[in-house]
Order: sequence, then structure tokens, then C-alpha cells
Amino acid sequence: MLCRLEGTTFKVIGQNDNRVEISFSKTWNPSTDPHGLPLNYDKRYIMLRGSSGFYTYAIFEQLPGWPALHMEEARITFKLEPKLFTYMAISDDKQRTMPNHHDFESGKRLAYGEAKLLTNPEDKSLKGQVDDKYQYSMDNKDSFVHGWVSSGPRTGFWIITPSNEFRSGGPMKADLTSHSGPTALSIFFSGHYAGPDMGIDTKNGEPWKKVFGPVFIYLNSNSDKDPRTLWNDAKRQMVEETKKWPYDFPLSRDLLRANQRGTVTGRLMVNDRYINKGNLPAKSAYIGLAPPGEVGSWQTDSKGYQFWTTTNEDGSFSISNIGPGIYNVYAWVPGVIGDYKYEKNIEIKSGSNMALGDLAYIPPRSGPTIWEIGISDRTAAEFFIPDPAPGFIYTNLNDKYRQYGLWDRYTDLYPKDDLVYTVGKSDYRKDWFFAHVNRKVGNKTYVPTTWQIKFPLANIRGTYTLRIALASATYAQLQVWINDPHAMYPIFKTDRFIGRDNAIARHGIHGLYWLYQVDLPASSLVNGINTLYFKQTVGGSFNGVMYDYIRLEGPPS
Repeated sequence: MLCRLEGTTFKVIGQNDNRVEISFSKTWNPSTDPHGLPLNYDKRYIMLRGSSGFYTYAIFEQLPGWPALHMEEARITFKLEPKLFTYMAISDDKQRTMPNHHDFESGKRLAYGEAKLLTNPEDKSLKGQVDDKYQYSMDNKDSFVHGWVSSGPRTGFWIITPSNEFRSGGPMKADLTSHSGPTALSIFFSGHYAGPDMGIDTKNGEPWKKVFGPVFIYLNSNSDKDPRTLWNDAKRQMVEETKKWPYDFPLSRDLLRANQRGTVTGRLMVNDRYINKGNLPAKSAYIGLAPPGEVGSWQTDSKGYQFWTTTNEDGSFSISNIGPGIYNVYAWVPGVIGDYKYEKNIEIKSGSNMALGDLAYIPPRSGPTIWEIGISDRTAAEFFIPDPAPGFIYTNLNDKYRQYGLWDRYTDLYPKDDLVYTVGKSDYRKDWFFAHVNRKVGNKTYVPTTWQIKFPLANIRGTYTLRIALASATYAQLQVWINDPHAMYPIFKTDRFIGRDNAIARHGIHGLYWLYQVDLPASSLVNGINTLYFKQTVGGSFNGVMYDYIRLEGPPS
């Protein structure tokens, strides 16, 4: 059910010669609205003298004793004037003149229903291209400004997000930005590239409150014909807004000032005895504070706030402007498998400065590496990504995985026999398809595929360990056999229908991260060439997984 959160009460919160803040709010009354959304909400708008734009934020609250609440998505949507706003920019290399609303609506609907083939656009240079809002998705860590420029006079409309602390899912969470319409979005939480677990769910009687924003809607203009001039100015303004965070001008007491927040410092080290005898600095690691939970639970958290940074070359880090509360410290390190979680809860108080010292991450490891496929970075970007099929090309995408219809390219490349990867001979950059998808055998009919990894072993002893890290899963099941694909039972299988991130259909390169361990007893292996069989068992055009990294470890030594 779509709820537009229309306010029933208007109030001027405060005004003077330099500022005005207004509120549109609604208070839920179970007596008069028993079937309504059990949520109090307050939408605020702020204008400052000398500021070219306005700020907006929302306060959501559920009081003790209220019924359970489920929300799948919350966002601010701006629909701009189609005749004026024709040029869109989301990054330095992703910007162009866009198809208008009529171009999109009159286009040919493709197999993935939210994508259209432009058949008769007003701008004839766009004819034959595919347009889909998911082609413009970005990770939280990369998405701080995006928007539109009018065709004349040149005016820019930009959404600037000065902080990720109120967004869901941490730095790797991907979501929509701007797209054809012209539409500009500020998404606070959604199931895009994650699934329904990313929504807000409260229990019966559970109190909950969160402030989303503020975000800044920035307007600029000039007489320069090049829209990139306004884009560059918007980037400059974005930097200024991030420097001012946390803002000191909103009047809600729920928005904390800098002196009400705390800081955490420390150094993250990696302790993998098969790589180095001592600790190594966790360089460029993502480390952050998020609500207490299991290892990796921050991936699907929307109810709380998250505070992230990246470590320096020596593994040191400083996370500032943390709101008071109880948190866990989480991290993951590019090039290192798995997730880190500090063993203790930590409490942040107003004005506190907590020094955690050295933190040691001991990644999953049973024995020395025999072989590995891929790079442990939580994406499938390093694997082979094909060119799109003729007729489905989009010309403004440097990321090849954003092209439409790549799931069917597997069938073009492997029409009969499935992928076979030979350790020591194959190159994962050329020989490992970026997504384990199904083979198209007829009109809208897809059958499961089984990939093989062939590798030599000698002097077999003890138990070997296979580690499988997934970068994405969509209604999938992965089964693994060793040497006999016709055995009664696989040596490993995931649950049925894992994942709902839909990254394959939505031109993503990752969704949520999954990590599995498979023990291979010596009795299952042979001296000589062994073969692992990876089967994704659920048929369908968009069902499948993306691998992040696969590693075989020998017995402990």
C-alpha cells in the first residue's frame, strides 16, 4: 500500500530574518483511525537566508503499546517539469540528455518490465537504446549528489545527501537516484538490491523513532550552455554540505548537534597466519558502528543509525559525530574474506571520545590456499561481463554490467555445454561469467545450469575446506557436488530460494553478501584431477547468484 504521508497539521516551527522552518505532521489516533498506519510523522522544510535551495527531513515515531508496523520503503520523490528538465547527471561519467516521459511510455516493454526499448524518441539519437531506472543506481558510499539540468535557461535541480547515517544497509547498499520522468529520488530505505528484510518492522508494543535527513535540495543556474558547469557547482556545494554536518540550524531536538555526539578511534588489523605470522594493517577497510546484532547484520538494518568510515594505510580509523547509543563495531576488508564484529557492545555518550586501540580480525581460515577464483570485494565486477546483445545497447554506461539483458548472453556463449573453469589454465577475468544464471531453451523457458571447476590434487590427506562467498542471490539454491554429479546427494546445498536482491535483472553487480563453508573429506577427493560441480537449481530468467570469491584450502598445517 502506497502512503503519501499527507500532513493533517501545519505549523511554523520557527522563523526570523534568517530562517524559517515549517512542519506538516500527522498523529495517529487508534480510536478514530484503527486501520490506518500506526505511525506519527512530521515532515519539515527549512529555508535559510542566502541559501539557494531548501532542506527537508522527516521524523517517524511509533509509541509504546502500538501495533506492529511494517514499511518496505521510504523516500522523497520529486517530479520535475518534463518540457524543461532534459539533462540528468549522477556522476562525472554518467550524465546525458534523457528520454522524456512520452519517449519512455511509448517504448517497447522488455522482458524485465521496468525497462523500455526506445522506439520513437523525440531525440532521434536515443532511438534503439534501452532505458531503465535501475541503470542509474549507485551504492550509498558513492551517491551524495544527483539531479537534473533544464534545457534553457540553464537551471539545476540537485538532491544533496550530506551524511549516510540515516540511510539503510551501510556503505555498500545500492539504490535508485534520478531517472527518466524526469524524476529525482532521495531514498531512506528500500528493498532494492537487498530484499524485504531491508524494511522497517516493529513488534507489537515496540517503541521506535528515527529522523531521516535532512537532505538539501540545491538550485543553481548560469548562462553557460554546458550543463556540466552546473554539475561541477553542485559537487562543490555537496562538499560544503558534508563539511557542515551535523547541521546546527534544524529546530527539532531529535536532530543532534556536534557537541551531543561522540567519537571512536582505533586501528584494525588482520591476523591470518597463512598470510603473515603477525598482524597486518587492514588498509582501506570499511569499519562502522551500527545497532547490535549478528555478524553482518548491518547489511539489512534500517531501524537504526549507522556511522562508517574507511581505514588509513596503517589500519587506523576515526569515526566522528556518532549519536549516543549502544552499538556494535563492524568491518570488512577488501581482499579479505568474511565480516568482522568487535566482541563487545560499546556505548557512545554525548561528547565522549572512545579509543578502542588495536582490533584484530581473524578471518575464516582452516588451511593454506590451494587455489582461489576472484577477488574478495563483495562484488562480481572482476569477472567476465559480456557486451550486450545487438539492439539492447545503452551508450552512456562505463559499467558494462549496467547494460540490459546480460542474463541471456550466457546462453549465447554457452548454448549447449556449461562453463568449465580449469585451475591453472583459466582466467577468471575472461572465463568466469559474472552471474550464475540459467540457460534459455525456449520462449520464456529457462533451465538450471551446472558449472565445473577442475583442479589437480596430490598427496591427499585430512579435510579440505571450500569457501564460497556470494555477492548476490535471487530466489536461488546453490548445490555443490565433488567428482560425481550424479550422486544421490550433493556435498553441500544452500536453503531453497535464498536471496531476493534481484541484482541480475536490475543491472547490479552485487546485492547482499553471503559466505559458506564446505568441508571436503579426503575420501571425496582423488589424486589427480578433481571436479567441483556448482548447480543453481531454480529455473527462471532472473534467478541466480553472483560469486564474489571462491577458495579451496588444504588441511591445517
